[in-house]
Amino acid sequence: MKKVQIGDFLVSESGSVFIIAELSANHNGSIENAIETIKAAKRAGADAIKLQTYTADTLTLDAKTDDFMIKQGTIWDGQYLHDLYQEAYTPWEWHKQLFQVASEEGLICFSSPFDKTAVDFLEKLEVPAYKVASLEITDIPLIEYIASKGKPVIISTGIADENDIVLAIEACKKQGNDQIVLLKCTTSYPAPIAEANLVMIKDMSERFGVISGLSDHTLGITAPVVATVFGARVIEKHFITDRSIGGPDASFSLNEKEFTEMVNAVREAEVAIGEINYSRTNKQIKGREFSRSLYVSADAEPGDTITENNIRSVRPGFGMHPKFFEEVLGKKFSQKVQKGQRLTNDLIQN
Repeated sequence: MKKVQIGDFLVSESGSVFIIAELSANHNGSIENAIETIKAAKRAGADAIKLQTYTADTLTLDAKTDDFMIKQGTIWDGQYLHDLYQEAYTPWEWHKQLFQVASEEGLICFSSPFDKTAVDFLEKLEVPAYKVASLEITDIPLIEYIASKGKPVIISTGIADENDIVLAIEACKKQGNDQIVLLKCTTSYPAPIAEANLVMIKDMSERFGVISGLSDHTLGITAPVVATVFGARVIEKHFITDRSIGGPDASFSLNEKEFTEMVNAVREAEVAIGEINYSRTNKQIKGREFSRSLYVSADAEPGDTITENNIRSVRPGFGMHPKFFEEVLGKKFSQKVQKGQRLTNDLIQN
C-alpha cells in the first residue's frame, strides 16, 4: 500500500484525504491577516496550512523588459513578474511565528521553497514536508536539493508533460527519496472546470506508483469532491478569510464558509465511496420485505387453475419469488385460498 507520513498525518490509499489550505499571498501584506487565516483554516477543517517561501529576487529579475511582463490572459496581465512577486511574497521573518501559530492550532505547516536558500531556511524550521510548485517542476537541481533533505515531496504537475513528471520523480529517487505525492493541477488562475481533467488522478497514481491528489484552482468545490472519488488522497485549495481584503490570489480562493463546505463535502465523499461488497446490510435485508413477491389476487377453490387472474407479483416480499410466476401458471391450487394470501409451495398441487 502506498503511503507517505507528513507530520502526524499518514497519507495513504485507504486513509483520509489530507486537506491543505494554501495561504499563498492571501495575507495581503499583513502578518495579522496571515495569523487569522491560519486560525480560520483550522476552524474550516483543514489538516495543514501551506506557505510559499521566496522573495521577488529569488524568483525572477527586476527587469522591465517585454520578456518579464505578464501577458497570457491571466488576472495579473500587464504586471512585471518582479512587481507581482514583491507584492505577493510572505516575508521570511514571519515564518517562525506563523509555524508556531499553526502548531498551537494543531495544523501541520510546511511550504513551497523556490530556491536552495529557501530550502536551507525551511530546514531550520524543521518542516515536515516540501511542496514543489507547478512552475518549478522543470527545475531538476532544485527538486534534487529538496529531496535530499529526506522529507516527503509533494509535486504539482500543472505545466508538466509525462517526461517532466518522470524527470522529477527520478530526481527524488536519485536522492534516495521515494516519499512522493503528485498533484494534478491546471496552471490557470482561476482554472476552468472543463480543464480539470480529474481522471488523471487515478492514472498518475497507477502509472508512477505514488500517492496522487489535486492542487485546485477552479472556482467552487466541485473539483475537490470529484477528485476524492477518483482517488485523490491530497487536496490543496487556496484559502482566504475574506476575498474583500484583496490580493493577487483572492479571486480564486475559498473563504472560511466555502472551505468548510468543501471539507464537509470531501469527507462525505470519502464515506460514500465505500467498498466493493455485494453482501447486504441488515437494513437492506429488512428493506427486502417491501420488494415484490407472488400473492393470491382472487379467492379460489381447491383444484382451480392458477392463472394471471388469481395470482400477481406485488409488494410486499413475503411470498414466492417473482421468478416462479411463469412456472406456476397452469398448475392447480391444493387448497382454498383467499385474496391477499402469500403464494407458497404448499398451496400448489405437485
